[in-house]
Amino acid sequence: MPKLPSQRVKLPAATAIVVGTMIGTGVYGSLGFQVAVVPSAFPVLLLWVLGGLLALFGAMNYAELTAALPRSGGEYHLLGRVFHPAVGFLSGWISLTVGFPAPIAVSAVFFANYTASATGWRFGTDQMTLYGLAAGSILVMTGLHFISVQASGRTQTVLTALKVVLLAGLAVSGFCVNAPQALTFLPHAGDDALMLQSGYAVSLIFVLYAYSGWNAACYIAGEVEEPGRNVPRALILGTLIVTLLYVGLNAAFLHSTPLADLSGQADVGFVAAQHIFPEYGARLIAGLIAAGLVSSISGMLWAGSRVAQAMGQDHPLLAPLALTTRRGVPWVAVCLQSGVALALLFAADVPQILSYTEFSLQLVLLLTVWGVFHLRWREPALPRPYRAWGYPWTTGLFLVAMTFVLAYLLQNKQRESIYGLANGFGALLIYSAAATWQARRPRA
Repeated sequence: MPKLPSQRVKLPAATAIVVGTMIGTGVYGSLGFQVAVVPSAFPVLLLWVLGGLLALFGAMNYAELTAALPRSGGEYHLLGRVFHPAVGFLSGWISLTVGFPAPIAVSAVFFANYTASATGWRFGTDQMTLYGLAAGSILVMTGLHFISVQASGRTQTVLTALKVVLLAGLAVSGFCVNAPQALTFLPHAGDDALMLQSGYAVSLIFVLYAYSGWNAACYIAGEVEEPGRNVPRALILGTLIVTLLYVGLNAAFLHSTPLADLSGQADVGFVAAQHIFPEYGARLIAGLIAAGLVSSISGMLWAGSRVAQAMGQDHPLLAPLALTTRRGVPWVAVCLQSGVALALLFAADVPQILSYTEFSLQLVLLLTVWGVFHLRWREPALPRPYRAWGYPWTTGLFLVAMTFVLAYLLQNKQRESIYGLANGFGALLIYSAAATWQARRPRA
């Protein structure tokens, strides 16, 4: 196992990367489509509670694996150790090429749009403004992560704390409106029929996407102080914090804004803000989202570069990715993640690329949690500083949910799913070439 860095981050920073990576634009856009299918407060809030529980089940199972096998790299390390290095390489390649760079680029584009809306800034044409703000956000975060591992932790903690305060403030403000909506958050007649619709299950899938990122702390496990103890705490605590924020925020939106105004809207954050803060609502919510997206960009740059670093440590062909500064920062890996994100920003339809990777990313989640079953059977004596609460039921329920998501994607996004699988197949070819090259190298 590679030597752990001398500069380590504490529990608050590890928790911050979970919270910062989880909270993105999904929570501001999903509610409108849920209300259109399920026009009742109780079933809608139940969706967000169920999504939080499933994310928590996933986090607890990831926590068991990461505590037992504490090394940075996330699924690349875990799947390689539990199943086979080729499976880990497949996961790492997906993360390296699109799994992190594409969300970074998407978040940067959204950051640029919301910043321009909140501030009114313009630099030449609208396109120049968008590219300038988006690329600038990636470059600034890259520079901050170059300073040191501890600087990465402090940056992530501060940005995430700001995001949480703003979100909590918006949620509280939603319950302080002068004319609240006449609805109840308790179950009432007809809710059961609404919850039995096929659209209700589909709505849960989009809620699960909004919760994605709960596994972020496992990517930096090797940089966390006492990883066997603090990584499980960070994964579980971060997921609980986001669940409370999501449920509270959606309850505030429902309490403050008529269902008819929310129904079918892709930007419910703007719609609700107009009711909560009539005069400055649009600018306020735009600024809030922009501030939150900076934290997401920072968290994904930090996590994604550690996957690349771990791959460089294991494969001589990728050895430059493991190079670090004197303060332990994997500078080549950070530059690579930033560079790929910038390339996607300027050269590709990034949201479409994201849709091509959904199936692969969800499959990786399923395989990793299945690894808890596999490792308990294969290595029962392995020291486990943390054991997943509720095993095997929480493990099984998460796997059932992920199987449902994969079936939905195969049925409704067949072409995108096939492209994602093709990228994974390409990763296996590269792994085979790298392994062959390594085997033929003259031994020292």
